[in-house]
Amino acid sequence: MSTTTAGSHPPEPRPPHSVGSSPSPSLSSRRPSRQERLEHLRRLTLRDRTLLGWLAEHYLLSTDQISTALFPSRRAALLRLATLRTIEAVTRFVDVTTGTSQYLYALGPLGAVLHPTAYTDPDRPTARPPRSSIERTERIVGSRKLRHLLGVNQLFVDLHAYTRTDPNARLLRWWSEQHATAAYAAADIRPDAHGVWSNGDRTIGFFLEHDNNTENLGRVLRKLRAYERLAEFGPRYPVLLRVRSRRREVNILRALAGVPTAMPVATGIHDEHPAGPAWTLTSDTGLRRWLHELPSDHGPDNRATNPHRFVPPDVDE
Repeated sequence: MSTTTAGSHPPEPRPPHSVGSSPSPSLSSRRPSRQERLEHLRRLTLRDRTLLGWLAEHYLLSTDQISTALFPSRRAALLRLATLRTIEAVTRFVDVTTGTSQYLYALGPLGAVLHPTAYTDPDRPTARPPRSSIERTERIVGSRKLRHLLGVNQLFVDLHAYTRTDPNARLLRWWSEQHATAAYAAADIRPDAHGVWSNGDRTIGFFLEHDNNTENLGRVLRKLRAYERLAEFGPRYPVLLRVRSRRREVNILRALAGVPTAMPVATGIHDEHPAGPAWTLTSDTGLRRWLHELPSDHGPDNRATNPHRFVPPDVDE
C-alpha cells in the first residue's frame, strides 16, 4: 500500500496575477455584503465544513491532499475549491520551499468567520491573534514548518481516504501539535499530532512523531521521556516514529533494542500507507503490524488526571 504524496500530479496552471508565494487574491475585488456572506455560509456543504475545520486546526493542505481525502477525483476537487475561493471560504498560495508547484490552501475570510478560534501561528503558538485572515495566511506562508506540516497532515489524509474504501474503518480524532500539546500539558509532551483510529472492533489512540532527518537520533529518543510521564496517569498510546528511510528506521530500532518503554513505540516509513502493515514495535521487531493492531490503552477513567480520555461516539459517558 503506498501513500499519496504532494506533487505527484503535473503542476496546476497559475493565473497571471499569482506571484511567488503570496496568497492569491479572491476572484472578485468587491467585498461581499453581510447578507451575501450569510447566504454563502448557508450553502456550505458538510464536506466544505469538514475541510474548513481541518484548515482551522491544521493550517494548510495541498490540492492533492484535499482531493485524496474528500473528493472522488482531482477535477471535482478543483471545481469545488474554485467555488470556495470565489466566496472567500479558502485562500491559496504557492510555496517554493516545499519543492512542488501545487497550490496550498488555508482559511479565507469566510472560513475565519466560521472558525474564529482557529489556531493562528504555526511557529509561535503564543503570538498575538492576527488582525485578519490575510495576516494569518501570511504567517503560514512564512512558516519554516511548511514541509513538516504537510508531512504530518499526509498521514491523516491517507487514513481519512482509507475510510472511504473500508466501511469498518474510522478516523475518530485528529488533533494538531498545538491541540495535543495543550491537552496533555501536564506531561509536557509535544507530539506532531494525535489521533484515534478504529478498524473493526479495535480502536487505538496514537501520538505521531514525524521525522524528516533534521534531528539527531539522540534528540529523537529523548522525546520519549515525556511520554513516560504521561503513562503514569494518562493514556498509554503507541508513539509512532515515522521516518524517511529504512536505514533511519533500522538505526532507531537498534538504539531501542531491549530498552523497556512505558508507552509502546512503533516505527514506520513515510511512503508506506499508515493504515496498513507499516509499523514495527520496538519491543517485537519480527512482525510489521497494521495500525489497528498496535497495543493501546485509553488510560484510567479519571477526569482529574485523564480529562481527555477517549470515549467512543456510540458510548454514553
